[in-house]
Amino acid sequence: MYYNDNTQIYLDGDWLKAGDARVSLYSQTMHYGSGVFEGIRSYNADGEASVFKAEEHYQRLLDSAAKMHIRCDYTVEQLVELSYELLEKNNLKDAYIRPMIFLGDNMTLHTVEKVHLFLCAWEWGKYLGSSLLNVMVSSYERPNPRAVPVEAKVTGHYTNSILATTEAKSKGFDEALLCDENGSVAEGSGANFFYEQDGVLYTPPLGNILPGITRSTAMDIAREMGYEVVEAYFPPQKVKGADGAFFTGTAAEIAGIGWLDGSPFKLDWEDTIGFKIAKAYQKLVRQPSRRTIASA
Repeated sequence: MYYNDNTQIYLDGDWLKAGDARVSLYSQTMHYGSGVFEGIRSYNADGEASVFKAEEHYQRLLDSAAKMHIRCDYTVEQLVELSYELLEKNNLKDAYIRPMIFLGDNMTLHTVEKVHLFLCAWEWGKYLGSSLLNVMVSSYERPNPRAVPVEAKVTGHYTNSILATTEAKSKGFDEALLCDENGSVAEGSGANFFYEQDGVLYTPPLGNILPGITRSTAMDIAREMGYEVVEAYFPPQKVKGADGAFFTGTAAEIAGIGWLDGSPFKLDWEDTIGFKIAKAYQKLVRQPSRRTIASA
């Protein structure tokens, strides 16, 4: 699914076939989850690959590394260029790009000096599909921001996401909605959350959530359309029976939610602000990037 015999990946300065790449079984990232990554999408824009908000994604990658005391000697500009080279080598335009910074051999809990960079890409549809989602409020909470840097995209944090998703699917739901330690809605297992009531969009504020790039984009689109966007804490009970709701994320894009804990939202998806944002988002991401224009 993710690679074949001809897939090229980038590892520590070299281009290799994915099947030929080798990493250590003694990596601190493998044993303790101390590594950082990003999820980035490229779109076919008039026949050329256009990586959406590449600079923002790679800046977040470097910020995540810094928060985890992981050294990275690459610049944002270098990482963006490597992404386009990766797409070219694999003849990809519509693709999902996964960069990861992981650590070398170390069985202690100390900072590791040896740092590795891995980039790969593959064709991947919308992570949550295109149908309206049946979502449950999870029994799992988002990690406490006083315990770990929740604003960093850390490999180990996603054990929390796996638990929440597994619980939801085992109970017949499509996805989970997690609350923070105070009982306020935080986010999905791998996406930010919005709900709509009386023409106003509501979304949890920063602090207990990942600062999503798609989240920020959706907020910009909504405001450009003239809608009010309110960042606020709210319990899941306030969401049930609202006009509409959706998830945002690079992998999920804009994913409509039909039900929360079996309670349907009032409006048809096609009549919601979320649907309008989703249509505008699809147009936006397929615009040629600055790099594409420069190389044309």
